[in-house]
Amino acid sequence: ASPANESTPFHPKSPYATAKSTVYWMVKNYREAYNISACSGILFSHESSLRPETFVTQKIIREAIEISRGNSQELRLGNIDIVRDWGWAPEYVEAMYLIMQQEESDDFVVPTGKSHSLKEFLSCAFSYFDLHWEEYVSIDESLYRPSDIKINRGNPSKVKEVLGWEAKLTLEDIVFEMIEEKLNRYQ
Repeated sequence: ASPANESTPFHPKSPYATAKSTVYWMVKNYREAYNISACSGILFSHESSLRPETFVTQKIIREAIEISRGNSQELRLGNIDIVRDWGWAPEYVEAMYLIMQQEESDDFVVPTGKSHSLKEFLSCAFSYFDLHWEEYVSIDESLYRPSDIKINRGNPSKVKEVLGWEAKLTLEDIVFEMIEEKLNRYQ
């Protein structure tokens, strides 16, 4: 699939995505119909240790820590072949700030432009502890989503050209930051 940009049509696959696209259209409508200053940032997956435990990335981080400590033996996951454009939330906040500083309101896709599989995310998390994820992960098909995007990738061209913003952290950097923040909270 081609990387999504500001002109890519929406095709939401969840109630959450549907709500986000509704908000996008409301902002656009108010900007155009009432000439108000309103902008949208279409942010791709942005991670931090503040994500709720229900997110798969937090589940992976938590279980990698527990397995490394001998407190757990198995991590059950659904589809690990999904591919996402994961970024670091604090960097995305910088992009949001820059979007709001523009004289003319506009909409911006905010991705890293690089996509990685959940397998790669797993590999980074377990490698932090010198472990091999394949020894601990089991696939549970009941955890598959009924409809899911297989590959999620964004095109950061506009946000880079107009705002001078680009993601700096790699997937490994992001995963290691999440682990270190979680370890600091455990202490």
